[in-house]
Amino acid sequence: MLEYKIFETHAHYDDEWYDEDRKELLSRLLDTDISFITNIGADIETSKNSVKLSDEFERVLAAVGVHPDNIGCMEALPEKEGIEILRNLAKHTKVVAIGEIGLDYFEREPEEKNKTVRERQKYWFLEQLKLAKELNKPVVIHSRDAAEDTYSELKDFGYNKGVIHCYSYSPEMAERFVKLGFYIGIGGVVTFKNAKKTKETVKRIGLENIVLETDSPYLAPVPFRGKRNDSGNIKYIVEEIAGLLGISKEKVIETTFNNAVKLYELEDKAYVKLC
Repeated sequence: MLEYKIFETHAHYDDEWYDEDRKELLSRLLDTDISFITNIGADIETSKNSVKLSDEFERVLAAVGVHPDNIGCMEALPEKEGIEILRNLAKHTKVVAIGEIGLDYFEREPEEKNKTVRERQKYWFLEQLKLAKELNKPVVIHSRDAAEDTYSELKDFGYNKGVIHCYSYSPEMAERFVKLGFYIGIGGVVTFKNAKKTKETVKRIGLENIVLETDSPYLAPVPFRGKRNDSGNIKYIVEEIAGLLGISKEKVIETTFNNAVKLYELEDKAYVKLC
């Protein structure tokens, strides 16, 4: 019988916070209870770095994309050149998704002064959705204070395979995203005492719609909240989900592993057997 290990679907190990111990840390994590780590791009440079990490580590996968806060890197290039760079990166054999992409309205100016920013974000969100559809890759969605617009953009575009990363909205909204075809990414926030919506979301949508993530180096779970995060802390997320659903930790690990394999469409990849 296959012994399942944790599938970490969202981390940023190219971040400078790991500059002193990146290789040692990743080697240790992948030698213990972590099966795979997907390193996620947030702009053109970090997308390139994600691909490099996937070349260096056999069980590190990559996603390439531009976060809504970083669309300036696309606008600084000649028209469509940024998309062409992402397209070429995405052809790498271990690039499993386009992301993280989406909308972020957090701490923006009043809406009447902010329309241009939102329209720019929507433009690059749509361009990257088009790229994902062209390449038939799932999307990793970043959405903050933009639930309805994110939902509408995805529903209207009609390419609905991927994950809503670091989910922070209501259980009802989670059900709407799930009905579109998306998984819900659950990370360290679920361990916070005041994370009532996230805990209720886990119970409402069920394990079959959840993938595990840390967003390392950010959002460390209790008892390490506020410190540098890494995938070794994902066990605390597993424990919390198991407690909320009244099931074993092994069941959480097995089901979310299989969900991640489906999300990234890895069923036929030989390296999945390496876990």
